[in-house]
Amino acid sequence: MYNQLQTLAAHHGLYVYEKKFKSRSKGVIRGNIIGIDRGLTMVEKVCALAEECGHYFRTVGDITDQSRPENRKQERIGREWSYNYLIPLERIVESHKAHAEGRHEIADYLGVTEYFLQSTINRYLDKYGLFAHCNGYIISFEPLLVIDPIEI
Repeated sequence: MYNQLQTLAAHHGLYVYEKKFKSRSKGVIRGNIIGIDRGLTMVEKVCALAEECGHYFRTVGDITDQSRPENRKQERIGREWSYNYLIPLERIVESHKAHAEGRHEIADYLGVTEYFLQSTINRYLDKYGLFAHCNGYIISFEPLLVIDPIEI
């Protein structure tokens, strides 16, 4: 998935560089350059790169000052792009079909961190409520599970 995101970024004229960060930040974007902390695991790099791509595609300006409400809104917009890109509802159903059980197995199957999975679930709870429908399946977000279609 990391290579796929790098290809997507390059297709849009973005340059992705890995470098050891002094800060606790996992990723940063300035103009068309995305920096990813070299010290991250591959799964963390995927999540960080997806979020930075989301900022490029969906937000505007310098939003580093998170004390400003409009910047926090822009941050949520960038993150939401990454949630939809890495974990669309169809992928949750796919993880169910692959018999992934529990958040750890589901996150592993999806190639994301458990933190990223939980953040996505929290956003989907806000967006859809407790349940969402996808291709005949019902996805419960709390607890996280997928209910097979009922054949009548």
